Amino acid sequence: MKKCIFLDRDGVLNEEQHDYVSRREDFVIREGVIEGLSLLKKAGYMLIVVTNQAGIAKGLYTENLVRDFHEILQAECGGIIDDLYFAKHHPNYTSNSLLRKPDSLMLEKAMAKYQIDSTQSFMIGDAERDVKAGKKAGVKTIHITGGKETTDLADWQFGSLLEASRFITTLA
Repeated sequence: MKKCIFLDRDGVLNEEQHDYVSRREDFVIREGVIEGLSLLKKAGYMLIVVTNQAGIAKGLYTENLVRDFHEILQAECGGIIDDLYFAKHHPNYTSNSLLRKPDSLMLEKAMAKYQIDSTQSFMIGDAERDVKAGKKAGVKTIHITGGKETTDLADWQFGSLLEASRFITTLA
């Protein structure tokens, strides 16, 4: 069984925008992300992005743009991210979906595909829905603070992915 870090994208890996990240110039990788991902990879964790992308359902951007941003992130961090899962649904525009966080189907699909051990894995996100998805999937949860949401549900809270990465590597 493998250990994994599940990562929300907007607000964790890249800067959160007031609206949706729908233009290349708005996709800005957060400070310390590349170093944090490298620390986690060196500690033996798989890295899987799990992100809600309701802008697709709303017609603001395409699935290809989500993949393009993922490729930019991969290029910047040396291709160390193992996979990308995204939920393109929104209940007010297309349909309900168990993929969409706070549900946990994205995490569960990855866990089955890659034989991930939930007891050795983490969900890192900046919103309560990320924490709830992690809890439902049975992984430890970390809330990245300073974003638009606060929550007391997470197992731990840190100001950045780099801080969270340093903490996680001390546990290994």
